Amino acid sequence: MEKILERYIFKISCIYCCYFNFFLCNRLRKFFLVVYNKPLLWILIILFYSIFSVYPQALIYRTFFFQRYQNLFKNKLFFILINATLFSLAHLLFKNTFALFFTFIGGFLFAYTYYKTKSTLLVSIEHAIYGCWLFIIGMGNIIGFPS
Repeated sequence: MEKILERYIFKISCIYCCYFNFFLCNRLRKFFLVVYNKPLLWILIILFYSIFSVYPQALIYRTFFFQRYQNLFKNKLFFILINATLFSLAHLLFKNTFALFFTFIGGFLFAYTYYKTKSTLLVSIEHAIYGCWLFIIGMGNIIGFPS
């Protein structure tokens, strides 16, 4: 449990550093915008996103993908990178380079967590936390939600 907590703290710190730089450049006015102005919409987004987006993605990109293709790859790091790339490419419809970058990083973190724990639930919780955090801090529009 301590290792998982250390990993999450490290991941959150890295994501925070990336976001902080982006935030300082051009997002200050959107920080907590939806939370303050449309709290009901924010709650609905969090619930629907977690149930209808995060969990199915965990099933497809982690559980199914790992069970189906893991034996084809001898190099586990390469396998995780392939998974992260496919996860990122699934977000091409947002037509946003920043979204592709963040989903690649997230995909790598989620694939690594699944590789270590084999827990769809844990990966779903991790994905929901990071995704909901993006909505809270005003970056939901990057992945298709209002801000």
